[in-house]
Amino acid sequence: MRRIAILGSTGSIGRSTLSVAETYPDRFQIVALAAGANLDAAFEQACRWRPRVVSLAAENDAEILSSRLKKEGSGEIEVVYGAAGTVRAATHGEVDFVVSAIVGVAGLKATYEAVRAGKIVGLANKECLVAAGELITAEARKQGKPLLPIDSEHNAVHQCLRGGRMEEVERIWLTASGGPFLNRPRSQFAAITVEEALNHPTWRMGKRITIDSATLMNKGFEVIEACRLFHMPPQKVEVIVHPQSTIHSMVEFVDGSILAQFSVTDMRLPILYALTYPERIQSDMRFSVGDLRHLDFGPPDMNKFPCLHLAYQAAEAGGAKTVALNAADEVAVAAFLEGSIRFDEIPRVIEDVLSATNSGKLESIEKVLEADAEARRYAQKRVAKLRVTSTSFV
Repeated sequence: MRRIAILGSTGSIGRSTLSVAETYPDRFQIVALAAGANLDAAFEQACRWRPRVVSLAAENDAEILSSRLKKEGSGEIEVVYGAAGTVRAATHGEVDFVVSAIVGVAGLKATYEAVRAGKIVGLANKECLVAAGELITAEARKQGKPLLPIDSEHNAVHQCLRGGRMEEVERIWLTASGGPFLNRPRSQFAAITVEEALNHPTWRMGKRITIDSATLMNKGFEVIEACRLFHMPPQKVEVIVHPQSTIHSMVEFVDGSILAQFSVTDMRLPILYALTYPERIQSDMRFSVGDLRHLDFGPPDMNKFPCLHLAYQAAEAGGAKTVALNAADEVAVAAFLEGSIRFDEIPRVIEDVLSATNSGKLESIEKVLEADAEARRYAQKRVAKLRVTSTSFV
C-alpha cells in the first residue's frame, strides 16, 4: 500500500491522481491533501478520502472547512493552512509518496521539505525544478530517493532510459506540439487574443501552462527540467516539433539507437507509472497502434518563439537566471491573460528581466524565494511600463 500526499489536490493533476487511486483502492491510500483556495472541492475530497490532514491556503477557509467536517462527523481530520500547512501535508509521518502538483513556486518549499523528509516525490510542478532544481536534485541524491517525473515528456524520457545506462545516452529529444500558432506568421502575433491562445490543439490544461505552450516557454521549462532530472547539459536536450503529440519523448543512445515512448494522451498513465515505479501494473489505457498512420517532425523556430531561446540561455547560466525566467514568465502571462500586454510582449518582459538578473548560484530555498520576489517586482514594473506605452496610443 502506497500512502500518498497530493499537493494541489483540486487541480487537474490532483484530480487525476485521485482517479488513479480510486481505480486501484488496494494499492493506494490518500493520507494528506493540499487543496489551495477551493474550499468546496476540499470538503468533498476530505469526505470521500478521509485523509489524516487537509491544508488550505487561507486561515479563514481552514476554519470553515474544520467546522463543516465536524458537522459531517469527520472532526478527526486535521485541517491546517498556509505555506506551513502545505509543508505539514507534504511531510506527514504516514506519507511515503508526495505528488507535487501545485502550480508556480507556491509548492516549492513543501516539495523541498518532502524530499528532505525522505519521501519519494512525483513531480508535476515544473516551477520547482526550474527555480530550485539544483537544490532539490542534490537533496534527493543525499536522501537516496528518486524524483519521479509526472509530466508526460519527462515521464516518457524516464521510461526510455530504462533501456540503457546514463553514460550511454547521446541526447534527449523532447517533443512539442507547436501549440495553436505553429503555422501562424510571426507578423500576426501582436493581434493574438487570449481566447485563441487558450485553444490548445492537443491538451486541456490550466491557463498559464496553456499560454506557455503557445509561446513554447513550457517546452523551455521542460528543457531545464530535463537537464536537472537527468543530469544532462542543455546542448544534449533538444526540442523537436511533433504536432500529433503521439510520441511524448525520445532518448538517443551513443550507438545511434533511439527509443521513443508513445501512449494515450491521458495524464493518468504517467501518474500511474510514477506511483507504481519500479513496477508496471495492468491498466485499461490503451493506444490504438492501428491508428498510427502519420507522424510529422520538424525543428522549432526560435525566432518566431523567442521564449524557447531564452529558456536555453537561462539553462546554460543556471542559478538566479532560471528563477528569474520562471518569475518573469508568470507575471507576463498573467498580464496577457488580463489584457494588460500583447501576446508578442510576453518574451519582451522575460528578456528584460533576465538581462537585469545577475547570474549566480543560490545556496538555499530562502535565497531562491528572494530571487523570485525580486524578479517578480522587476517584471511587474516592465508590465506597467508596457501598459502605459500601449494606452498612450489609444
